[in-house]
Amino acid sequence: MTADPTATDVSKQIRYHRPRAGISLAHLWPLTVLLGILIFINTHPIRPHDFWWHMAVGREIVQTGQIPAVDTFSHTMAGTPYPSYQMFWLPEVALYLGYNVGGPALIVFAQALLITGAYGLLLLAAYRISGSTRVAALTTLVAAAPGINDWNVRPQAVAFPIAALFLLTITTYRARPRPLRLIVFPLGMAIWANSHGTFALGLFLIGAWLPDEAWRLLSARLRNRAWPETTSLRAPAVALATSALACLLNPQGLGILRYVTGITGSPAIQRLVTEWAPPTFETLGGQLFHSVLLLSITVVILSRERPTLFQLLTFLAVTMLGLRTLRGSVWFGLVVAPTLAAHLPDLGRQTHVLLGSWGASRTHESRRLNTAIASLLALAAIITLPWFKSYLPLPDLKAGLVSHETPIEATLFLVEEDLPGPLFHEMGFGSYLIWAAQSEYPVFVDPRIELYPLELWVDYLTVSTAQDGWEQILDRFDIQTLMLSPATQLDLVNAALHDGNWHERYADHAALIFVRAPSD
Repeated sequence: MTADPTATDVSKQIRYHRPRAGISLAHLWPLTVLLGILIFINTHPIRPHDFWWHMAVGREIVQTGQIPAVDTFSHTMAGTPYPSYQMFWLPEVALYLGYNVGGPALIVFAQALLITGAYGLLLLAAYRISGSTRVAALTTLVAAAPGINDWNVRPQAVAFPIAALFLLTITTYRARPRPLRLIVFPLGMAIWANSHGTFALGLFLIGAWLPDEAWRLLSARLRNRAWPETTSLRAPAVALATSALACLLNPQGLGILRYVTGITGSPAIQRLVTEWAPPTFETLGGQLFHSVLLLSITVVILSRERPTLFQLLTFLAVTMLGLRTLRGSVWFGLVVAPTLAAHLPDLGRQTHVLLGSWGASRTHESRRLNTAIASLLALAAIITLPWFKSYLPLPDLKAGLVSHETPIEATLFLVEEDLPGPLFHEMGFGSYLIWAAQSEYPVFVDPRIELYPLELWVDYLTVSTAQDGWEQILDRFDIQTLMLSPATQLDLVNAALHDGNWHERYADHAALIFVRAPSD
């Protein structure tokens, strides 16, 4: 029987087109970026400034079933209304419950998943826009750079994946309109408005979608001299209206607007918190922000693609936010990423650098090597899980699940020795004291910056730097014990060491404790 040559040719073609085993470069690039972010955060310890007081509030909510309304943690502002509790209550409860289940290791891992998930959603949006995994990976890497200073464990982390999901949903809906997708916006805003004050940015992202659709309709009208269907306006209008209503699910109702205006107008925050100061080239965060800003402007200018109104509005808004405050840097990266993904391909076609060589078929690439690299990255992600961190030779900045600057042992000594109060302490210590030493030791100040008036912060800085009159301020508040940081209050440490009114009772790398000498 004669063999059918056609069948032989077909079988050869099938064998020829069989997918090659292993991981391609197209998959390796995004995998490297996302696993790199995961590894970085897995090895990042919990810093004390915001985490512990949020945990304490979560504990109080769980134990009492109520969100506190006034300050009960300080001896300087006790009884003062503090509406921020109602702004952060949802992640505070989640942090406390998670900590009870899995301790700091689970908290760090959950944080890593939140941040990596946010940039994973952003990468998917960039891929949907550009059609290239390499452009998506590069865009995500650029977007992540200015945000690394904002990846500490704090309620703000909840907002990052929600914002990324909004950007992805807008991108996806425009390509394939499905009304069910709009549910993402009110659900996301309901969570966001009970987690962090940046919820206003979410409303802005949805709001920028509406005029962009209106501009498209107007442009079509000018070209065709007839009004097209206006149904495209319904989706952003419905999304914006339902999302605005979802914000009212916060216990404060319309009061959350007062919270936003109050926090942005606080003199203490504006003058004293470095995170709220404009970014400068003197800090790594400022350098990263300005570099990414310059890169983004260059890409948009050189690209032959005309930016959409949505791209222009969001770009200008987050640029102004980033230039005003360093805390806006992370939002600049997140929001600008889709714009970069839309313009990088054209720039690559012009220069034959970004996509000219990458876009070509790589018949010579070694998928075995790619797979080996991906396996090493996956292994690194497993090894650096928080549960295994104690076995890794990490520098002091990365060592431990809780950062070395947290006064754990000093606070334990303070409580066990029942040292006299009231207490004066380093501001960052206040957060951990709220968690571990209440109600025995109400704090002087802590990272709830807007709770304390500017005059009190002036007193705090005068004492912390041992300026003239520091002893009189301590006398005015009847301070009996000092818990000081050798890293940030060295002048006061030296003054207390040479002052006969204070006796050193405890010292370690994180803190020193002094007790006032008894009067004759």
